[in-house]
Amino acid sequence: MTKSQPSTKPRRAPIGRRPGADPASTWVRQADTPDLSAKASVYTARLTVDVTPALRGRIKVVAFRRGITAADMLRELLEREYPEDVV
Repeated sequence: MTKSQPSTKPRRAPIGRRPGADPASTWVRQADTPDLSAKASVYTARLTVDVTPALRGRIKVVAFRRGITAADMLRELLEREYPEDVV
């Protein structure tokens, strides 16, 4: 008479539902996500331009002094230089 061997596989305990999000931690995580302005959400294409470290530094300093991001400042510059109505 052969006796079957007991399974050596560990049994998995059933896992219940995941607990709901804690309102406090949800609020804290919201501060970590950048709030995109309506203007910034319009831009969906990325443009890469190689500049010298010195020029990059000057751009960042000027943007900081103006109280805006370098990306916003460069977008405004490109909009002025290349308006839509030009064919």
